[in-house]
Amino acid sequence: MASGRKLIVEVVDARNLAPKDGHGTSSPYVILDFYGQRRKTKVVPRDLNPVWNEVLEFNVGKPSDVFGDMLEVDVNHDKSLGPTTRNNFLGRVRLDSRQFVKKGEEALIYYTLEKKHLFNWIQGEIGLRIYFDDAAPVPAVPAPEVKPKPSEEVKPEADTAPTADAEKEKTNEEPLPAPPVAAEAKAKEALSDDSDHDTEVSSVKPSTPMREERLKTSRSMPEIKINGDIPIGPQPIPRVSSISSFTSDVSDRFPMERSSFDLVEKMHYLFVQVVKARSLPTPGNPVAKIVVSGCQVISKPARKTMYFEWDQTFAFRRDSHDSASILEVSVWDPLISSSMTDVRGHNFLGGICFDATEIPLRDPPDSPLAPQWYRLEGGGAHKGDLMLATWVGTQADESFPEAWKTDTAGNPSSRSKIYQSPKLWYLRANIIEAQDVPLSSSFQIKAQFGFQVQKTKSVITHNGTSSWNEDLMFVAAEPFTDHQLLLFLVEQRGPKETSVVGVANVPLATIERRVDDRVVVSKWLTFEDPNEEKRIYRGRVQLKVFFDGGYHVMDESAHVCSDYRPTAKQLWKPPIGTIELGIVGCKNLLPMKSINGKGSTDAYAVAKYGNKWVRTRAISDNLDPKWNEQYTWRVYDPSTVLTIGIFDSWEAFGSDGQKESTRPDFRMGKVLIRISNLEMGKVYKNTYPLLLLNATGLKKMGELEVAVRFIRVAQTIDLLSVYSQPLWPIMHHIKPIGVVQQEVLRTIAVKVTAAHLARSEPPLRREVVTYMLDADSHTFSMRKVRVNWLRIVNVLSGVIDMVKWFNETRSWKNPTATVLVHVLLMMLVWFPDLIIPTMAFYVFAIGVWNYRFRSRAPPPHFDPKLSLAETNRH
Repeated sequence: MASGRKLIVEVVDARNLAPKDGHGTSSPYVILDFYGQRRKTKVVPRDLNPVWNEVLEFNVGKPSDVFGDMLEVDVNHDKSLGPTTRNNFLGRVRLDSRQFVKKGEEALIYYTLEKKHLFNWIQGEIGLRIYFDDAAPVPAVPAPEVKPKPSEEVKPEADTAPTADAEKEKTNEEPLPAPPVAAEAKAKEALSDDSDHDTEVSSVKPSTPMREERLKTSRSMPEIKINGDIPIGPQPIPRVSSISSFTSDVSDRFPMERSSFDLVEKMHYLFVQVVKARSLPTPGNPVAKIVVSGCQVISKPARKTMYFEWDQTFAFRRDSHDSASILEVSVWDPLISSSMTDVRGHNFLGGICFDATEIPLRDPPDSPLAPQWYRLEGGGAHKGDLMLATWVGTQADESFPEAWKTDTAGNPSSRSKIYQSPKLWYLRANIIEAQDVPLSSSFQIKAQFGFQVQKTKSVITHNGTSSWNEDLMFVAAEPFTDHQLLLFLVEQRGPKETSVVGVANVPLATIERRVDDRVVVSKWLTFEDPNEEKRIYRGRVQLKVFFDGGYHVMDESAHVCSDYRPTAKQLWKPPIGTIELGIVGCKNLLPMKSINGKGSTDAYAVAKYGNKWVRTRAISDNLDPKWNEQYTWRVYDPSTVLTIGIFDSWEAFGSDGQKESTRPDFRMGKVLIRISNLEMGKVYKNTYPLLLLNATGLKKMGELEVAVRFIRVAQTIDLLSVYSQPLWPIMHHIKPIGVVQQEVLRTIAVKVTAAHLARSEPPLRREVVTYMLDADSHTFSMRKVRVNWLRIVNVLSGVIDMVKWFNETRSWKNPTATVLVHVLLMMLVWFPDLIIPTMAFYVFAIGVWNYRFRSRAPPPHFDPKLSLAETNRH
């Protein structure tokens, strides 16, 4: 099968091109180059605003060192039309393939033409619509087999003829095309795995023998030869009743191996993967019991197939002071009347014991350890076997997130997870007018999109036409759960009495996507009677409806926003770096609930940056939890904020079906870290106080220890150019949204995001999302009024100090300063050319002087004194 992935480029038109033919016009055509494939449009004679409307296709291949992933668009003037003797250059556009979107998300974008050389005279822009088309590959239709008739006699000499013909047909077949990019990426990943993945590599067949030879020679894994039937895993030892004689130092047996988690402390775990069992003398669903270091856990009941299958992984914390060296894995057959949380009353089927000193240490870059069959000893399983694997690793192990862990008490909802916010769009509906409506009545248009309802003003019609020309904006989350926009024609019959006259709907699949301020063509929709089964005409409405992708849909406060990119992916800039966060742990947390008369806290951390959310595992019943988890985000703008929040979980009680499961997770405080305050490449490992502001005042809930590092990946000039660009997308400046409307849309965006994340498993609760997004930050309080007043006073105090200094200098209170000021003033009067250099030198000298006293403290955090949070009145 051939890969059906195509890059579709629709060359629509160009505007305001430079004249090149000597008569004030040009005859432009476009040349496009992508992955070594060149396409050319037709020539539009003598037109500075040409229209092509041509669709060009390019094959998308694997990444190449020869051909880059850039699409080059060159606009030239045809020398055959006009007095010119060569093809004049009219401009070019170079686009990165990472900006392209899939089919259905494309939009018409006008790109400004750029110069090729410094002295080129270039103007104008070109309109393109670019997207990937992932068409399904078309399988080859096999030729029908030709069977000989039964009446015909087949000679012995002709027995080899069909075989020869078949071989000839096979040689005449076309060679298989190159595999798609995804398959090539999987093949490259498989090259670094162990021999268990060799079948995956062989399934991706290269297009040439040279490619196959390259695949064979690119493996750098040494060949391992084992003489005899020697198992690689740890060997079981005879079952013993006492383990007092097995004592040794754990730190000598488990050296600190190299790990990618370099911002946090490494935590060693003993992993036990129980896969399946065979030949067990039971018709039921047995369970596995693992005992190590005084901790025991019982697996879920096995699934009865050809084998008894569990496929469950357990992670036991290995502390440095742990002296236990016996790992015991046993299989029990539960009785019908017995409890599944205890093996008392179960039938013992056999077990295995391992010496913990012989358990291998797995380095995270290594491939997973292969499970092996072990013979069960004791009990009734004289010929039973258990397949398992055991190793010592860290929290960087790929089995760690989904494993049962001792510090989470086995709660399946407390696992570490990564969440993605939905892609939010502004849906704008411009209601222009309605026609054929009843006379002498007051009408308004009500638009509904999901739970969002917007209304226009009421207009009285006298000639059957009502005009509004109002914009109604909604927040839509992709993938869209609501598939249509409903419009209602509402008649005002009294002060509080309304009646729906007609209904119209707009399917979201037919709505155009806009990324700039171009004018969208309006459409007419017919209103139908909602109370009649038959379609009865009740008027029509003219409107413009489109998705506005040039805006950034705000779900956070503007001053603590973590992302300013527009919705349309075509407008994204390349990242300038990455931010790495290591969530180490908390100290001195306050107990948030009482369980059996004892204060307890099941704390977990949530971090949010951009559209990526991370949640750590919930450490059960611990006031000093340690997570030691590390995460990474891409940074597109340094003027953004990373938010880390701490919450107390009730999910451990919800898993038992208790009443407390309906309680919300309590907030315990959050930390805000601004990326622009971090030095590049420097690791900041600090402890921040967890301060919670409520109606009774400020309360310290504990301390959070995190490690942060910002790594730059862009060039220095590219990083500096980010500071010269506006913070918000250009559409926020061309057609700004009002402050009140922006806050209403932000509230809706928070609800949409919270509803989307609540549908995950395990869910990210609504109260967690609203607190992280600071949904209640704009509520009125007297404390904020006092804080803003003090800020205004601080600004005015600088102006007042300048006036006082000028008055003291004028009145000769400080004669030395007065003389120096007069000498400097006379020099500037005699030599006015020194005014600007003197001011620049003064600013430079002040900057150098203050650089010596720059703050070397950790990145600033919430200041309770500056924000007056220590006061009790809010």
